[in-house]
Amino acid sequence: MAEKEKYRSWVEVDLDNFNHNWDEIKRLVGREVKILQVVKADAYGHGAIEISNCALKKGAAVLGVANADEGVQLRISGITAPILILSPATDSEINEIIKYNLIPSVSDLRFARQLQKQYKKAGIRTPVHIEVDTGMGRGGTMHQEAFSTIQEILGFPNIIVEGIFTHLAASEVITGYNETQWNLFKELLDKLEANNIHIPIKHISNSGAVLNFPHFHLDMVRAGIMTYGIHPSPETETMASLAPVMSFKTRVVLIKEFPRGYSIGYGRSYTTQRSATIATIPVGYGDGYGFILSNQGEVLIRGVRAPIVGRISMDMCTADVSNIRDCRIGDEVVLMGRQGEECISANEIAERVKTISYEILCALGKRAPRIFLQKGTTGAIEPRLRRIFIPDEEKSISRIDNIIRCCFQTRAQNAEFGDAIYYEMFETLFGKEDRQLELRTNFRYDINVSDPTGQETVEPLAGDYFNVTTHIEYTKTLRNHIFIVGCATNNEQLAALFEDRRCEYRWLLNHGGDSVTERYFMVEEVRIDRQSIPIIKRENTEKGYEVWCGGEHLRGKLNRPVKVEIEIATRKSKKNNDFSVYLVYPTRGLSISFNYGGTKIKNVREVSFFAGKHPYPEIIREEGKLIKLKISENEWIFPNSGVTFIWDL
Repeated sequence: MAEKEKYRSWVEVDLDNFNHNWDEIKRLVGREVKILQVVKADAYGHGAIEISNCALKKGAAVLGVANADEGVQLRISGITAPILILSPATDSEINEIIKYNLIPSVSDLRFARQLQKQYKKAGIRTPVHIEVDTGMGRGGTMHQEAFSTIQEILGFPNIIVEGIFTHLAASEVITGYNETQWNLFKELLDKLEANNIHIPIKHISNSGAVLNFPHFHLDMVRAGIMTYGIHPSPETETMASLAPVMSFKTRVVLIKEFPRGYSIGYGRSYTTQRSATIATIPVGYGDGYGFILSNQGEVLIRGVRAPIVGRISMDMCTADVSNIRDCRIGDEVVLMGRQGEECISANEIAERVKTISYEILCALGKRAPRIFLQKGTTGAIEPRLRRIFIPDEEKSISRIDNIIRCCFQTRAQNAEFGDAIYYEMFETLFGKEDRQLELRTNFRYDINVSDPTGQETVEPLAGDYFNVTTHIEYTKTLRNHIFIVGCATNNEQLAALFEDRRCEYRWLLNHGGDSVTERYFMVEEVRIDRQSIPIIKRENTEKGYEVWCGGEHLRGKLNRPVKVEIEIATRKSKKNNDFSVYLVYPTRGLSISFNYGGTKIKNVREVSFFAGKHPYPEIIREEGKLIKLKISENEWIFPNSGVTFIWDL
């Protein structure tokens, strides 16, 4: 069964057409201008998550949303790109803005002061875009006051003024009012530059201005409706070749013959003027197919237009198919889109009901899944539930857990076995205490084994151990500005370090003692984003040996991806001829090398145990020197994976 046959109605989103529209925009604005993809209102009804990912692949620099909730939805789906909230935010959204690293737009000093207060409390310094009202009469600080407002905001230590923008009121048509707004904005920009105030990203152009006003492009344009294949106005249709991205479809569920004089639907608003064949269609205003289309809408069946007759109900409507030969139950019905040589566009529907295409796109198919097509095949299905569900409170997390558990039960066709899979997966990923899940990428672990040299050779028992230096690096989201690198001497201490959320990295040292000294475990350097981090103190505690690192300067990097590098020096007894590396967090991409050149180690072999879609690493051997394991940066490895190197002397 084809995917679309499973659904009562569905929306097809043609990503090939979306990519084509993007190519047109890039042709119009050139390589030097950034493009912000507008994905507010669920990407104008198309499905914000898939559209965002597609736009980012095409080169989108920023994603634009209407509110914090929309930004949160993108973040929890795994999108890390800059997300700009285009509308004025509320004070209640500031916590979400901070937590999910969103960029707010600022329209007044009062809100800027609230941001500064909350940013300072959170210990972060983060960007904003200033909106200026040059004639839209909606969001933005008034253009007469904008210069002094910006000057004051620039004095807030925790706010970075990254961008400045205004919104055109009538860009879809060429009028003098657009030039008036442009001149007001340009005067402000010139004044800022004259006063050595340099704001990196300046933007004014929406889709209409991209087409009508090339000299407005500045540093970035905000592409919305045209990326979805809709021209802002008939006047722009010759300026770019755009292809509609969305189609709304359903199927005939019932066909009946009625005599002349039979009333159809609520209110008896339509009465057959002759004997008629009427098809029932399972779509109504509850699906976004507006009540206003009653007795005036049209649909396509077998490539022929059929008029909507009678009132549109919440869940159904009816079409006269008397003129459609061989119309049958199950026939595809196109409410918006192309079928054969005929096409019903969003602009046509909008003109029929005296509204705009934006409203049609955002409303159509409210209950319908989005089926994403690429190269003629289904690439993804986005159910409505996923588009509206944003976990927030603890009860939402519990709800997610129950959904996952039920999915395993259904897939295994056995509740007990499904639970066993669920609990094993849950404990593997989160631990018994439901610890916070951390994701790490580009994990690198370089082990260098050498014999003692220089002064070390005169130490007692110097010939009984190897020196081991280990370089560890990975990318992750920084959670603590002061953190621990810990070393345990037994499993109880190791478990305690895992429970401490401040512990960034943990090491298990089997050296036969209850305490650790720098002779056996030495953190030589810690770097964040290639900058050396101060080591605050080193101490033995009940949890083991703790090396405290960090400082206030790291607060600005909290909740953002950073590259972590740790250099550790240890000693290893020659009586133990193995060295193990374990992964305790989901990791994407890794490189683990064991370098033993210059020692008497021989016959080195590895025993690896990796869990993931492709669990077999690439192995590189240089006899007498090193052995390296690599897994592609695009592949995930799950916890409880690792490798043990074994050798002979």
